[in-house]
Amino acid sequence: MQIFANTNYDFLGPKRYFIGLSLLLAAAGITSLVLKGGPHYGLDFRSGMQVQVKFQQNPPLDQIRAALQQKGLTGATLQPYDRPETNQLLIALEIAAEGALDRGRAAVTEALQASLGSDPNKLDFHGAGAQTLADRLRNHPAVSQSSLTPEQVQKLAQDLLTYRDTPPRSGLIKNFQELGSLPGVNAAIISALQSETYLGQFTIRKVGFVGPKVAKDLQRKALLATLYALAGMLVYIAFRFEWIYGVAAVVAVFHDVLITVGFFSLFNKEVSLTVIAALLTLVGYSMNDTIVIFDRIRENLKLMRRVELEPLINTSINQTLGRTVLTSGLTFLTVLSLFLFGGEVLNGFSFALVVGIIIGTYSTMFVASPILIWWKRQAERRRAAPGPVLVEKSADRRKVAGR
Repeated sequence: MQIFANTNYDFLGPKRYFIGLSLLLAAAGITSLVLKGGPHYGLDFRSGMQVQVKFQQNPPLDQIRAALQQKGLTGATLQPYDRPETNQLLIALEIAAEGALDRGRAAVTEALQASLGSDPNKLDFHGAGAQTLADRLRNHPAVSQSSLTPEQVQKLAQDLLTYRDTPPRSGLIKNFQELGSLPGVNAAIISALQSETYLGQFTIRKVGFVGPKVAKDLQRKALLATLYALAGMLVYIAFRFEWIYGVAAVVAVFHDVLITVGFFSLFNKEVSLTVIAALLTLVGYSMNDTIVIFDRIRENLKLMRRVELEPLINTSINQTLGRTVLTSGLTFLTVLSLFLFGGEVLNGFSFALVVGIIIGTYSTMFVASPILIWWKRQAERRRAAPGPVLVEKSADRRKVAGR
């Protein structure tokens, strides 16, 4: 299939306007980064703890934030997680030591219980462990007077919690009656559960911690990985084409990364390890698109020797336009679907690629190509410049010597 056959669009005519747009976007991103003190790093790149919480209903963020502040957790940040209907929230706390992990979890639990309600005389079924639940059941007359052995009660408690934690429940059940379908669970067991436990409005699904040294090391490695990728691309293209082609391609890719990171700052999105993976993917993708056009330019330089450079590059871009639209367009639709329907986990990754593919396709035509034109024109001016004045001086000396 061939699309955009024999096109002759003037891509490079308004190149100054496009370069001005690039400078404007870059300036906006850099200004946002400076005003906000750098990128908004995720937990991967800053020390602290992250608590993943699932709620029965849509979590009241303002109410939860106020409860956390009352517990002294003033630096906590709240971020919805996954799809909205899953009612999940990420709570990030800036704690300095891993030893404070249990205290941080306990403080978050107490704040959420104070905010959403709890029964101090009963055990929260959604936050209970197998041993604690088994002890509660053993103390209830309906269980203690039954024929169940302590080992059977322990296994029963474990089965109850396994059912609770299995998707789609994932830590929360709606009522105790739904447990009646489990083997060994009868009316007496459900009565004991209702007497000894209650169904809280949330459950803590996961707790993570990143120390200060690890966070700094990850920042450094992420930066080095990006720089090494750019340096490797520069060496490869300089070897395959000319060094100016490598410089133009690397400048264009650096332009793509800078503007993408700027968009993350403008939209207050976190830069995490998955975002770094997206940026490295963007480096390779944008570079591949640039190489295709550069390869066509190199071929046309041999076939169209009498054509000036700017029309030649414009023709090369038109000749590869169909390929660019197909590859970039289909990839864009894929990452756009990830962005719209992939949930919170893939949001940063897909956002980086959505922005990056648009900017990367644009920069190949309107950033890398103008750099080649500028450099070639500078080289032609140097070659067309008159010879050194020393020649005239030597001629003058010969005249003087002839006298």
